[in-house]
Amino acid sequence: MKLDSSIAAVVTGGASGLGEATARALAAEGVKVAIFDMNEERGLAVAAEIGGTFCRVNVTSDADVDAGFTKARAAHGQERILVNCAGTGNAIKTASRDKATGAVKHFPLDSFDKIIQINLVGTFRCIAKSAAGMLSLEPLVDGERGAIVNTASVAAEDGQMGQAAYSASKGGVVGMTLPIARDLMGEGIRVNTILPGIFNTPLLQGAPENVKAALAASVPFPKRLGMPAEYAQLALTMITCGYFNGEDVRLDGAIRMAPR
Repeated sequence: MKLDSSIAAVVTGGASGLGEATARALAAEGVKVAIFDMNEERGLAVAAEIGGTFCRVNVTSDADVDAGFTKARAAHGQERILVNCAGTGNAIKTASRDKATGAVKHFPLDSFDKIIQINLVGTFRCIAKSAAGMLSLEPLVDGERGAIVNTASVAAEDGQMGQAAYSASKGGVVGMTLPIARDLMGEGIRVNTILPGIFNTPLLQGAPENVKAALAASVPFPKRLGMPAEYAQLALTMITCGYFNGEDVRLDGAIRMAPR
């Protein structure tokens, strides 16, 4: 797919981190970008800077996602690109003992479900609704109608202790990539997923410097945190390379996460 002003894109979680970097990279190629995010202040600011459109969207809400696509398409036309970066995480052991009292507790099931609803179901909700819209498009010269990029995590393959919900949600994103690519192959829509390692996103920027230094040192090479622009670079490769389809690709400096 050739990126230019004739192409529209939607980036979920586009107000910060990996999503923001991808929104900026797409806009730099002339693409008309709509940002879906919960952070209205930041989302409006980024959209203004890149000449895009902000849509306040909670990806767990059918109504929000529908309204977001309606607004984005009214502004830019039907999107040919969807990049799913909206997500969150938590760290709770499946079952544990309180060190002070010895009381036993388990992972709160509502907290587990919340992560699944945002990271996995929210991603699928946006894919399904975007792909349905893409079916209305005339194919490009190579028969392509659209390209979708999802965000999983290396935790999908080597999750650490406390990451049962997060790993399950991201493993689900990996697991559905190929079936969705096969569902959409007859319509000329490609689907790929990136599994980022430890990236310098807002989630980590508030961590103490010694913690960030230790995380950087744990990466085989290069010994640093990943940069959001590097995620965006791979996302754009997945979008523009027409033979890239049904793949799950780690972007992690060769790290394999330890149990803790």
